[in-house]
Amino acid sequence: MIDDAFIVPQWQGPARVHAVFTTRAIDVTGDKLRARLPSDPIWLSQVHGSEVVDVDVQRLSRPQADAAVTRTPGNVITVRVADCLPILLADRDASVVAVAHAGWRGLSAGVLENTVAAMRTDTTQIAAWIGPAIGPRAFEVGRDVYDAYCMRDPASARYFAPYRQGKWLADLAGLARYRLAAIGVSKVDGGQWCTYTDTDRFFSYRREKGAGRMALAAWIA
Repeated sequence: MIDDAFIVPQWQGPARVHAVFTTRAIDVTGDKLRARLPSDPIWLSQVHGSEVVDVDVQRLSRPQADAAVTRTPGNVITVRVADCLPILLADRDASVVAVAHAGWRGLSAGVLENTVAAMRTDTTQIAAWIGPAIGPRAFEVGRDVYDAYCMRDPASARYFAPYRQGKWLADLAGLARYRLAAIGVSKVDGGQWCTYTDTDRFFSYRREKGAGRMALAAWIA
């Protein structure tokens, strides 16, 4: 479901897990987002890495990590993005929910694998949702990005379309689905929005370096 300010994920996750993704229509630190949440959001100090924080254990104000998990109802975990993948995950019983910020560096370094491991549940019972990110027709990358994936796993090459000399168009959402499937997470929805081309709805760092940020917030009711 989409309105001017929020996208509510349509996915295979449990009804007790709630989530919203903001558009560029609102300030992610403002009252309009806070009014949709059951408590103050837990923000991360994101570094494009693969660290995951369990906010039930490490009760820090802004933990340095690119993903978070919680099992406590009412705890709101959040990530901020403006081209990178925002990913929501939960198990069938709504016993644990997670959010991840996955740019190409974090995705390559294993942020999704680490997030699923931190959930400590049967991976076949996990559902995921991929929010708005730069799309496969807009994400031009060089040899460094191509090699980061394909030198380790040649099968990843299917998610890179040759574009021009030394450049490819990378499918971040496709890479995320592929890596999730490899660890047993096959129920994956979303991934159809492009932040770069949808100028009315989303911020895009690649389109404008001074862009704002959108937020994915999730919690167990």
